[in-house]
Amino acid sequence: MSKTDITISIVDDDTELREKIAVFIGTTPGFHCISQYENADEAISHLPKDRPDVILMDINLGGSSGIDCVRKLKPLLPDSQFIMLTVFEDTKKIFRAVAAGASGYLLKRMPPQELIQAITDVHGGGSPMSAPIARSVLQMLRNLPQPGESAENLTGRQRQVLDGLAAGKAYKQISDEMGMSIHTVRTYIRRIYEKLHVHSRTEAVAKYLRQ
Repeated sequence: MSKTDITISIVDDDTELREKIAVFIGTTPGFHCISQYENADEAISHLPKDRPDVILMDINLGGSSGIDCVRKLKPLLPDSQFIMLTVFEDTKKIFRAVAAGASGYLLKRMPPQELIQAITDVHGGGSPMSAPIARSVLQMLRNLPQPGESAENLTGRQRQVLDGLAAGKAYKQISDEMGMSIHTVRTYIRRIYEKLHVHSRTEAVAKYLRQ
């Protein structure tokens, strides 16, 4: 394994699918599957030691759900990015996963190359979603009330940055679109966290969307 490889762990109770994903990742240059687990208990016990860059998490694990698993693991693995794998576009579960600390949401029937691109995107600061899930989320967003008092305290530029985060854009894409450096984007994000009283991108977006 190269030092620059993106390391991945898989948590899914579908053994056949889990092993197929592991084999595909293992044969793709620049990616390395370091562990696989079939349930939440195993994942919670071992992932804090594995410390992968990206964790692929089945949203509907048997027993404890994938969402509960992410909620317990995220504080232990603040630098790891979680991508939820799901069969159906259940927007309520997607928003619960956002609040728990997930950064991406993919349908299990996606093409393999879409998975690799999603892993690359989430590792680079993005929030990848399969197209049907993105449509479901956008539909729900149209029905949400306007942001409340906390979000109203943001400046126009801070709101632009937060809109970019909510749209799943990587820091580089936000910086290019707004004509500023990534360092400046990160400064804006720190100020957004302070104003919204949150500690991560996921918490900021979840609070923004709830409001």
